[in-house]
Amino acid sequence: MLKDSLLGFFKKESSTGILLLLFTLAAMAVANSPLRHFYDAFLEIPVVVSIGTLTIAKPLLLWINDGLMAIFFFMVGLEIKREVVEGELRDPKKVAVPAMAALGGMVVPALVYTLFNHDNPAAMEGWAIPTATDIAFALGILSLLGNRVPTVLKLFLLTLAIIDDLGAIVVIAIFYTSGLSYLSLAIVAVTIALLFFMNRQGVVNNTAYVLVGIVMWVAMLKSGVHATLAGVILGLFIPIKNNRASFHALEHSLHAPVNHVILPLFAFVNTGIDFSQTTLKDLYDSITLGIALGLFVGKQLGILLFSYLAIKMGLGRLPDGVTWRHIYGLAILGGVGFTMSLFIGSLAFECSGEACLSMVDERMGILIGSLLSGVMGYLVLRFVGTKGD
Repeated sequence: MLKDSLLGFFKKESSTGILLLLFTLAAMAVANSPLRHFYDAFLEIPVVVSIGTLTIAKPLLLWINDGLMAIFFFMVGLEIKREVVEGELRDPKKVAVPAMAALGGMVVPALVYTLFNHDNPAAMEGWAIPTATDIAFALGILSLLGNRVPTVLKLFLLTLAIIDDLGAIVVIAIFYTSGLSYLSLAIVAVTIALLFFMNRQGVVNNTAYVLVGIVMWVAMLKSGVHATLAGVILGLFIPIKNNRASFHALEHSLHAPVNHVILPLFAFVNTGIDFSQTTLKDLYDSITLGIALGLFVGKQLGILLFSYLAIKMGLGRLPDGVTWRHIYGLAILGGVGFTMSLFIGSLAFECSGEACLSMVDERMGILIGSLLSGVMGYLVLRFVGTKGD
């Protein structure tokens, strides 16, 4: 009975969002208890992989953020490719409005953040944090509404979130790189050329692509470009046209470990905020306000405004059965940045020791903005239901 209940839970689309919430609450509970030093020790467990002269030595936290999250981005790459080849992204008329919405959902939150932090160069490193939307969490909340909202609204949100993820990938690649190693970048270039050659030659063995992808990940890790980008690049090169069954099997095989293990674990190791060090001043710090209002206010304004502009410009139209009330509720839901915002935040404010003490914890803004967006987005869409405009 228990086994059947667990299997039923994990099959639900909302299960990922629920797990993320539970692991976040667990992290905050542990971080604010006598077990805090065990939590910190867990994050700092040294993990070393050595092959000959090649050594990768990182604490467990970074193996999760740089290593396991590369698998998440690999799945994102596969999803983007599937949508472009045979999904919603292959039809320009269907993709125009959610693409514009995604653009607005990145530009306006960044402007909101900048409004609060333009005079602080250190704080401006976090401008991209509120531009992200968490696909798993947002879709999980939307799935809780069942048939109260049009089914096509899920496709609109999925398309918007995938394009948003693509934008986040570009931002990470361009703005969050440091200390470039040109030798390592040359190796990355060789692996990409090899993946391209394999794809053009009709190689359909997914294992061969993954082996090359591992070499690319190691080289990218050493290059100064964030290693998770290797996952996206690899996903885009996996062949689909002559390899549909194997491609879909690979993508499907990643859903459970990514959604039910990797993302909850990422949430657990990145949300352990020690509130004993938090003051009222931290809640209205410019970084906290910039992120929270960027997600909650900036996202809904950007998505709604740019959707309207796309339709007025004749680039597309709203899907059948979807009203502006639905788009408004979805725009609020887009402010659930959570996983992607946490990830960008870990890159934007990489610091240690005394350097960290002078910065407010950006995770507070992410949690506040995502919580407000999730709750309000759900309530608005629940109230709108299937009513017309």
